[in-house]
Amino acid sequence: MPKPKYARDSMTVMTEMVLPNDTNTLNNLMGGRLLHFMDIAAAIAAQKHSNRIVVTASVDNVSFAEPIRLGNIVTMKAQVTRAFNSSMEVYIEVWAEDIPAGIRVSTNSAYYTFVAVDQSGRPIEVPAVTPETDEEKERYISALRRRQLRLVLAGRMNPHDATELREYLNVGVKE
Repeated sequence: MPKPKYARDSMTVMTEMVLPNDTNTLNNLMGGRLLHFMDIAAAIAAQKHSNRIVVTASVDNVSFAEPIRLGNIVTMKAQVTRAFNSSMEVYIEVWAEDIPAGIRVSTNSAYYTFVAVDQSGRPIEVPAVTPETDEEKERYISALRRRQLRLVLAGRMNPHDATELREYLNVGVKE
């Protein structure tokens, strides 16, 4: 088993400028382009944690809270929250900044799941995550519930077997 790593070791910050080719007809960053940026930043964090090639396995709900305008600076901060066998959950936050106006707003956040693979494309074991801060510890603990929800929704886990998720939702738990 690989030696555990700190969550902070995977921290990745990526910055992009929104250019005309990135925008829609309203001069806002296209959603697909933002997802592309986010996927790259999150993949880098997963690679830093695993020291392996990684592939995107899933992306949780991404809501577009605020438009990101032409000329804005987009900053993404990604960090591995927890690792399971060969998969890693990565939390990513996105901010848009209008530097001349001095305005910076939070626009998006999401959880991505990556699988580390060997040179043949087969899943390979990854190090465990050691959280340190209160925020890292909370994300680490809740990662198991999110994982079980993903597996249930994908039809890869029986809802009855999702014990952490059931306990959290107080569903089917005998008192």
